[in-house]
Amino acid sequence: MNTLSRRGFLAASAATLCAAAVPSLLMPVRPARADGHKVITAGKRVIEVKGKAANVFGLHQADGSSGIVMNAGENFRVRLKNLIGEPTVIHWHGLTPPWQQDGVAGISQEPIPDGGSHDYDFPLARPGTFWMHSHFGLQEQLMLAAPLIVRDPDEAGQDVQEVVVLFHDFTFRDPQEILAELKAGGHDMSAMAPAPAPAPAAGGGHEGHNMSGTAMPSGQTSHDTMDHGAMGAMQMSGQAAGQMGGQMGGMSHLQDVQYDALLANDRTLDNPEIFSVEPGGRVRLRLINGAASTNMWLDLDKLQGKLIAVDGMPVEPVEGTRFEFAVAQRLDILLELPKEASAWPVFAVQEGGRMRTGVVLAAKGASVGKLADMADEDFPAVGVELEQRLRATKPLSEKAATRKHTMMLGEGPNYVWTLDGAMHGQDKPLAVASGDRFELTFMNHTTMSHPMHLHGHHFQVVAVNGKRFAGAVRDTVLVPANMGMVTIAFDADNAGKWALHCHHLYHMVGGMMTSMAYAD
Repeated sequence: MNTLSRRGFLAASAATLCAAAVPSLLMPVRPARADGHKVITAGKRVIEVKGKAANVFGLHQADGSSGIVMNAGENFRVRLKNLIGEPTVIHWHGLTPPWQQDGVAGISQEPIPDGGSHDYDFPLARPGTFWMHSHFGLQEQLMLAAPLIVRDPDEAGQDVQEVVVLFHDFTFRDPQEILAELKAGGHDMSAMAPAPAPAPAAGGGHEGHNMSGTAMPSGQTSHDTMDHGAMGAMQMSGQAAGQMGGQMGGMSHLQDVQYDALLANDRTLDNPEIFSVEPGGRVRLRLINGAASTNMWLDLDKLQGKLIAVDGMPVEPVEGTRFEFAVAQRLDILLELPKEASAWPVFAVQEGGRMRTGVVLAAKGASVGKLADMADEDFPAVGVELEQRLRATKPLSEKAATRKHTMMLGEGPNYVWTLDGAMHGQDKPLAVASGDRFELTFMNHTTMSHPMHLHGHHFQVVAVNGKRFAGAVRDTVLVPANMGMVTIAFDADNAGKWALHCHHLYHMVGGMMTSMAYAD
């Protein structure tokens, strides 16, 4: 991957994403330079994948550590230096800063030029497992990402070892070539599986995305006041599905991009990172799906784990050995290790396939055998089974929604992805007012699932496919393919202009991004 050959394309991609950008004179004033700031450098690096060298990006401190660890109650006082050879901007995924410090080109700040820096300073209100990543062009595919851990000072005395793992999907190919092929309709249709949503199929085929429309039949666009009962009836209507042109039947398309490997902390299972642990000890896994486009399953193999938080927010514990793990989501899993001195792998496996990566937890003196980079069997599609089981330990207060909106997720020819029928740059911001309890329903009219991320807020999942429940508090939720519906609720308590988008990188660049703007 030649950085110089990518530079023009990445700039053009960013320009497309920012077609509706605020003029520079109207950009927010940059925060004042802070004293005592931590320095994070966005830079170039070389890693080895399957015996071959690969040029990628990274986010590191001066001591070489990736990302950052801080405590809740501190200020996020960070200086970001850009040395990657092209402009960039970094988003603090899961944090709730003032909107001018959110790190999104064209919405909250101008890109940082090569050789430049930008200072950030805002309070860290909540502990949790978060992460940082580029929000400019296709740089995220080139691994411009790192963990961002905010610890709870009240947990400092606990006898629990932390293990932080950032997962990536990796390709030796230039992302611009991948996107060009996607736009030309040349992506692989081989990864097919039954749609995880129970509703009838809708949406056209993925061969060039030749849908005749984007979201709804003519005259049935989304409205803030649309009745959710009517939406549920329409969801189950074969006639409505037929109007969308069901070339795919009951099938959903799981992968756009075929990857060379999955990585865990930059490594494959040929040479996994090995964490030294105590037999009988307690381990908190802080796991981040930093993939550009791959939903995964977290597979604990022979261990039993207790899921205690998602997207940094605590949930009532869920025990298991396998957990659904969509793009951009995080899982905190508590392990009680067996007392024998042994080695225990922790895997992440692609949905609809066998490709996997992972790390190893090993007691002193334990033998670590060779681990295959393919699972023994195909893993199913990632859906909403786990989502429907999760319950927040600190749910939103009981309050009626003051504003509702149903947002249509659509697709069109030439790899166009839309929200409410519009691509980013042709869209209008979703309107919100301070004090609102907002209920936002995502209805997916496409043949792929979409991990939807709202910046600057945490929301509670309150319905899946029309069934109400008091689910997890999150910042990213997967919306199943083929008429799947997910409803989230949040309090409008962080005024500004915020990005709202699909976190599948190529879908976002393909247009599936909008903003949410406060009236005040």
